[in-house]
Amino acid sequence: MSMRTPVLSSVAAAAAIGLLASGCGGVDDGGGAGGVDTLTLGYFPNITHAPALVGVEEGYLADALGDVELSTQTFNAGPDAINALFSGEIDATFIGPNPAVNGWSQSGGTALRVIAGSTSGGAGLVVREGIDGIEDLPGTTLSTPQLGNTQDVALRWFAEEQGWEVDTEGGGDLSIVPQGNAEIVDAFVLGEIDGAWVPEPHLSRLVDEAGGKVLVDEADLWPETDGAFVTTHLIVNADFLEDNPEIVADLLRGHIETVDRVNEDPEEAQRATIAHLGALTGSEPDPEVVASAFDNVTFTVDPIAASLRGGAEHAEAVGLLDPVDLEGIYALDPLNGLLSEAGRDEVEGF
Repeated sequence: MSMRTPVLSSVAAAAAIGLLASGCGGVDDGGGAGGVDTLTLGYFPNITHAPALVGVEEGYLADALGDVELSTQTFNAGPDAINALFSGEIDATFIGPNPAVNGWSQSGGTALRVIAGSTSGGAGLVVREGIDGIEDLPGTTLSTPQLGNTQDVALRWFAEEQGWEVDTEGGGDLSIVPQGNAEIVDAFVLGEIDGAWVPEPHLSRLVDEAGGKVLVDEADLWPETDGAFVTTHLIVNADFLEDNPEIVADLLRGHIETVDRVNEDPEEAQRATIAHLGALTGSEPDPEVVASAFDNVTFTVDPIAASLRGGAEHAEAVGLLDPVDLEGIYALDPLNGLLSEAGRDEVEGF
């Protein structure tokens, strides 16, 4: 079982997975549980990772970890984060569903576990003026952030559902061209592409800054989950979870608090998000774009498991994933234990 666009070559994967046996995180006999004194967390400088941005910026995650130091590392692509998790550079990361499934498949179900949800929604197809309906899409050039990433699979599945032929070389009834998110915005403004299937805040940027319009809201394609679908969830190195369950529980405690704070005071969460993105990238995003993006996503610790399975099935259908058994990918007992203690509804995996 393997992705046909693998995050690691077979040799690199074997070497990286082998490192898992040595464990992750900083080790110091005077440190936290199991001798680990540091947890290294990955996340992306994206609005769909707002619980990570706010949790780090406001100190909720660090406070929850107590004596265990929080170290962070940011990524711009899911495969890079998965490689870092495999090699032991990070212990946990916020990440999209398709890279997580890819990593699960590459490691034969040994390297990672999904321990919580983070973000639902906030993705779709934005097109230029003159494209007024789905029937106008054949013959156009559309972009996605990366071949085989979550939005790329969504667009290819959408094309499959319409009966259109597409390939990974940009040919077919639609030309699908993978580009970085920033490149997508520039290419759209220059008229080099006709549209793009992107996550927030790039969706709002294409609309608010570049004059695009939303033709397909991905939420409309998930009737079986009432429009909810996982955009970002929190995964952990499987060995780290087994060796340091108390530390993982503390991380989850901070994550729950962060999601609660974001939902209780979205304006303050947007301020913290803007500040943290400015610190990470050197440029603060437009507050109106951030507000629009927040309106288009839902922050939740529910991993929305049904959509993960659905996304994997879509990737299989468009030829980007060999059949994979996802049983065991979720480790939700620590999260549900905390939710139960607080008298809240537990979440479901498979």
